[in-house]
Amino acid sequence: MANDLIPVQIIESKIYYIRNTKVMLDLDLANLYDVPTKVLNQAVKRNTDRFPSDFMFQLTKDEWENLRSQIVTANPNVSKIRSLPYVFTEYGTLMLSNILNSQKAINVSIQIIRVFDKLKQYAISQDELAGRIDNLEKAFINYAKENNKDKAEMQRAINYLLDITKPSKIGFKTDN
Repeated sequence: MANDLIPVQIIESKIYYIRNTKVMLDLDLANLYDVPTKVLNQAVKRNTDRFPSDFMFQLTKDEWENLRSQIVTANPNVSKIRSLPYVFTEYGTLMLSNILNSQKAINVSIQIIRVFDKLKQYAISQDELAGRIDNLEKAFINYAKENNKDKAEMQRAINYLLDITKPSKIGFKTDN
């Protein structure tokens, strides 16, 4: 299994947000599972009852064009696609390991599920943090009302705190 490990960053970079759902493209999954995309899609078509619409769906032309404009430089295989790709949700990727029936597919699916879970946990923690900030903001406003303080000044202080705690952008800085 150690030889089959794929870096988490690679899996994370292949997860997209489409129709309010985190999904992975068939071509990316085929690459991870080390099978041709055609073989992956044929296996899915032989097992359509295992893939309801909340496990897998085909992109519309607009969705594909939008996604392609985001990833065209990152993936040279994107320009070779002749038909609209399928995307798989977390559960669809798990089901793929059942139909592809190889040890590599099982190992990769386990990794993918762990990455999806990590992303869920991150989203939950962000929601919790946002809730805590909202509660602090309400407490500050109540304090300002009770102590006759300027609410605008309190809001500026809160905004300042929010600004300085934002993560910095990743990349190179230039002097220009």
